[in-house]
Amino acid sequence: MPRPKKSSRRKFLQGKAKSASAGGDTVTTDSLADWVADPQEETYLIRIGRRAMACQFQVFLNAGQYANDSEIAISALDEIDALESMLTVYRHDSEVAEVNQQAAAKVVTLSDSLAELMEISLLLFDLTDGAFDVTAGPLADLWIQARRSGAMPANEAIRAAVANVGSEYVRFNPPKKQIRFLRPGVAMNFGGIGKGFALEAASRQLRSVGIENFLFHGGRSSVLACGKRASGRGEEPWRVGLVHPLQPTERLAEIFLRDRSLSTSGSQAQSFHYQGRRYGHILDPRTGLSADTGVLSATVLHPSAAWADALSTALFVLGPKAAMACCKKHPEMAAILVLPGRGTGSLEIRTHNLGAEDWCLVHEQKVTVSGQNA
Repeated sequence: MPRPKKSSRRKFLQGKAKSASAGGDTVTTDSLADWVADPQEETYLIRIGRRAMACQFQVFLNAGQYANDSEIAISALDEIDALESMLTVYRHDSEVAEVNQQAAAKVVTLSDSLAELMEISLLLFDLTDGAFDVTAGPLADLWIQARRSGAMPANEAIRAAVANVGSEYVRFNPPKKQIRFLRPGVAMNFGGIGKGFALEAASRQLRSVGIENFLFHGGRSSVLACGKRASGRGEEPWRVGLVHPLQPTERLAEIFLRDRSLSTSGSQAQSFHYQGRRYGHILDPRTGLSADTGVLSATVLHPSAAWADALSTALFVLGPKAAMACCKKHPEMAAILVLPGRGTGSLEIRTHNLGAEDWCLVHEQKVTVSGQNA
């Protein structure tokens, strides 16, 4: 499969900020990256971005720390483009699309990257009791059509889609990198883990050439932080804001990341209303229905961006009690669940395996916090 063409490296100056923009890339040196910066700080970050996988990917680097940093970061974004070309289900010639077309009829051998992702996905299916399932693609398509039409899918359509969902219908041989579907109609969609997997691959490329201090995110909901950020206080962990689910312009908390990944899932931003009820975009692959577990947002911290990406969605689907039980199965996982509080406009936060060195509450009004340790 051909790799996407690399972006032009043309650069220009714009105002007082050094910027580059070509082939869809944006490179900016500024002090306005308030998502990862203290508004009181005067330190600068290099911010390099490109749109891929239906969101904006960006790399943040300490300004002036590395030579050719913009060029190297753009090459890392090229890696994300290559993985999108492999994983997309919206191109008939992508590797995943071809597997979906062939694997019910014969054994298919996967590329190294897709085999790695498949093995992780099946492990996560077992760990989450099926709350994360890469075979849920037909359900996602069904509900996308529902949101566009503003009408609920028919019960018969939901039942038909659910009948083809289940990683138990996938036979995968990791040593041989071979896969086979056990029934027709099964189709994989890696939308729930692809961004995190791409962040890991692109970050490995940065580290391979000696860049050790950076923050990389995909759509802000999936984040990988490596090393430290330079600030007026000296070197410190990267600080990422967690959005208040009831007040989207406000930060609820700040999370401190170093050599760790984070992912947040919530349904507030993407939903539709039907007959007075709101239906979010996060689906329970076991039922085929919009997940309605009382969780406003689920955030997972993990050494792996791919695992964090998948687990945040799974915890949202599982609901508070089962989510905390899932956390206990995997000691490397830390979590923040945001739930409705008992009063109007109030919130309850439940944490797992987080200490004061990992996060702090910013918006304290009408918020209660409880925590568990691993």
